[in-house]
Amino acid sequence: MNRFINALLLFLLFPTMGISIIVAFDLPMEFIGSSGAQLPFSKVIFIVLGLLFMLIVIRRSIRRWMGMKLLSQHTKFVWNAPVSKERLQRIWVYNTIEALVNACVGLALFTLTPLAWLPALAFMLVAIDNFIFSLIGTKSNGFRVGITSKAVIAADREVTLMYYDSLRRVSIHQGSIFFDYVKGLQLHFPLDCLDDKDRDAFFEALEKQLDSSKVFVTRLRD
Repeated sequence: MNRFINALLLFLLFPTMGISIIVAFDLPMEFIGSSGAQLPFSKVIFIVLGLLFMLIVIRRSIRRWMGMKLLSQHTKFVWNAPVSKERLQRIWVYNTIEALVNACVGLALFTLTPLAWLPALAFMLVAIDNFIFSLIGTKSNGFRVGITSKAVIAADREVTLMYYDSLRRVSIHQGSIFFDYVKGLQLHFPLDCLDDKDRDAFFEALEKQLDSSKVFVTRLRD
């Protein structure tokens, strides 16, 4: 899901940036007999693109905040622990880089043409949300991994929800914990979300929720 959202944002960004450049530099558009400055419905185009960006980023933000809030309700989990210090540092690094990139994109769009204010605002909101999310997640110890009777939930930069239905295998590969399902579905979250001292407890708690005759759980812990 996260890869799909990122791909969708990039897919929308390219035409948005392209139209902004055409409008900003009044480039000729011979195929419609016009130019950037005279582009028909340019305001509407930017508003539609901006609304699409807003829809995507707001949906992503809500999902992340809800995941953090859910994991703060410890009584709903049979096992629940904060991510490792190493993972917390990575969260800050990745979120800071993402915030800076989005802020630069938003500033670039608005600098090219004020008509792109709504798409620019969407990217600026991503940057602001990343900073606040990282700050509150750190202060509240909200970046966590939890196990319920129905699923594993990992909330760090994104929320990953792994149900037990149709689960066939849990394994560790290339620094991630993979959950393999029937029909080829595969979900995963970073292994370093778990502190070294919590890994055995995590897998022990997970095995108690699964049918060992149907689901293979790796005995490796690193």
